[in-house]
Amino acid sequence: MAILLIETATTVCSVALGADGHIAAKRETDQPNAHSSKMNVFVGELFDETGLKPSDLTAVCVSGGPGSYTGLRIGVSGAKGLCYGLNIPLIAVPTLENMAAGYYQLHPDYGGLVCPMIDARRMECYTAIYNSALSEEKTVAADIIEAGIYDRWLDSGSVVFVGDGAEKCRDVLGAHPNARFDTAYRISAVHMLPIAEARLRDGKTEDVAYYEPFYLKDFVAKKSTVRGLR
Repeated sequence: MAILLIETATTVCSVALGADGHIAAKRETDQPNAHSSKMNVFVGELFDETGLKPSDLTAVCVSGGPGSYTGLRIGVSGAKGLCYGLNIPLIAVPTLENMAAGYYQLHPDYGGLVCPMIDARRMECYTAIYNSALSEEKTVAADIIEAGIYDRWLDSGSVVFVGDGAEKCRDVLGAHPNARFDTAYRISAVHMLPIAEARLRDGKTEDVAYYEPFYLKDFVAKKSTVRGLR
């Protein structure tokens, strides 16, 4: 079983190829605005490195949001194109769930909660809170971060905050003794593999024609700052 894994919902562009339960190859960059120029190049490099062909794929798994509107569109469009052309299933994994899964995979002895945070500008973040079984203790939301907002969970034990929204919230949330911050943690497509395999086994796939990522907030177009396009 071979699954192509695509994570483009945040500032990181990450693509990996899972084969028979392990990661055969991966490519990642946090270069700004690189998703459109790098994602398909990375996919080609993965096939070259592993010797696999697109026709060897069992499914494609994509990070389903919330996150960057543009990043999600790039990842989902690429995944749907491959699935349609190859007539294989599309799997979607919530981006925040992938972030939590990655943290628990890297820290198997950690028994507390994980709060992944995606920067949504100013003091707003896309967040949820997960336990080690990847069940939501707090549902996905766009939260305005303020003192005491997560005390209900912090009062019960350790909560580690991860993601590109975590660092900017440290001053607001860090006073609580149970708050921990792992700002070195970085989202990756590789962490989706166990979830993708389980969803494929359980038949939890998406409609290739009609699937849309979870944007959480409506896209608001802004006036271009590029000279000549104003």
